[in-house]
Amino acid sequence: MNDVNDMNDVNDTLKPGWLTEPADLNTLSPYLWPATAARDSSGVLTVGGLRVTDLAAEFGTPMYLFDEDDFRARCAEFRTAFHDFDVYYAGKAFLCKAVARICAEAGLGLDVCTLGELKTAIAAGFPGERMVLHGNNKSAEELTTALRHGVARIVVDSFDELALLKELAADTGVRPTVLVRVNVGVRADTHANIATAHDDQKFGFSLRTGDAAAAVAYAHDADGIELAGLHMHLGSQIFGMDSFEVGVERMMKVRADFIRTCGAELPEVSVGGGFAIAYRDHHQPLAPAGIADALRRFSEQSCRGLGVSAPRLAIEPGRAVVGRSACTVYRVGTVKNVEGLRAFVSVDGGMSDNIRPALYDGIYSAVLADRLTTAEPRLSRVVGVHCDAGDVVVRDDYLASDIHSGDLLAVPCTGAYCRSLSNNFNHTPRPPVVAVGGGTASVWVRRETYDDLLGLDLG
Repeated sequence: MNDVNDMNDVNDTLKPGWLTEPADLNTLSPYLWPATAARDSSGVLTVGGLRVTDLAAEFGTPMYLFDEDDFRARCAEFRTAFHDFDVYYAGKAFLCKAVARICAEAGLGLDVCTLGELKTAIAAGFPGERMVLHGNNKSAEELTTALRHGVARIVVDSFDELALLKELAADTGVRPTVLVRVNVGVRADTHANIATAHDDQKFGFSLRTGDAAAAVAYAHDADGIELAGLHMHLGSQIFGMDSFEVGVERMMKVRADFIRTCGAELPEVSVGGGFAIAYRDHHQPLAPAGIADALRRFSEQSCRGLGVSAPRLAIEPGRAVVGRSACTVYRVGTVKNVEGLRAFVSVDGGMSDNIRPALYDGIYSAVLADRLTTAEPRLSRVVGVHCDAGDVVVRDDYLASDIHSGDLLAVPCTGAYCRSLSNNFNHTPRPPVVAVGGGTASVWVRRETYDDLLGLDLG
């Protein structure tokens, strides 16, 4: 009896407070989907004018479905809003050769943070003079590749890296231009795993301990290194601008102190990225133009108060550019309705193609993609195929009570960090990235096969 009572107690907290029963399960939220997403006359979801039923038949499921036109439009929106900034698309959100080429065409720079991302950019023909390289533990190979490719800015993250750069500059005869990453001691209002500017984490030179000032002085004095400015990154999926205001003020104070002490200029300050998107209707992210206006104001006010000129600003948006440009299409396998709790709708993907719910408590929504429904809404959880209780794709949503095996479900806002964080858990091949644009579909990244996986196994 106690077990039954315990279950009834849990029933009161089955769903989060922000989740409400929808009036129409067939509606596509304008805040979550690519600009071209719609339903055709029969109720089938279309992206770029193409029916997901046809795409699923041709390319299989699960599938990352990428709206090329939407992505191009968001690149242009950021380029326009931040016309007086250097804008580097953060490739860690999602990068492939096609994305790198579109960014180049849109006039954006590119931020890479591993040798693999750097090699992808090089393979795409992305110009080194519009790239910035990140990383808290860059290898000699990584730095040498960046120097030989003419990468414009290297964001230095440690004294060890500064010493290594001096050696490599002497060996290659290439003088690197660097930004010093400052840990400004600000804990952004986001998940702990993606808050990157407080003292107790791995990134940057601590402002509190004096390491930041020492690193700036070291980089200025070091033979073979060109110091261009400062860098900060507060974290990811940040909705407000308060933490940016504090971070910019602290960065400008470091810069002003250096200018007065060394009598030299620091012409650039990068404020990083981390701008949020909406994953559910209750999320209210700022528009790019509003973010740009706020950052300009913070910089100008801080520098005016410190009696120094304002620097050239840079940003590194990733999720905010690409997040809404893709959705993931799944096919339903089994449906279990647990009376008194919820329905568990199992799909043919899971934490191998979207690990964000498990890593960051990421929240998503889902819609029936292959037909209309007049069924009653039912509290549901979309789960994957993996042997893990944390294998959840959509933790809380209302889905149609007539969902059955064979239906297609689509999950929006999977353009950022889903393919990038994908994995082979349970020996699962990763899905393809299928791009739609101009009325046609093309494979940007092909589906992995079991032969791919077995080819790595030399046992």
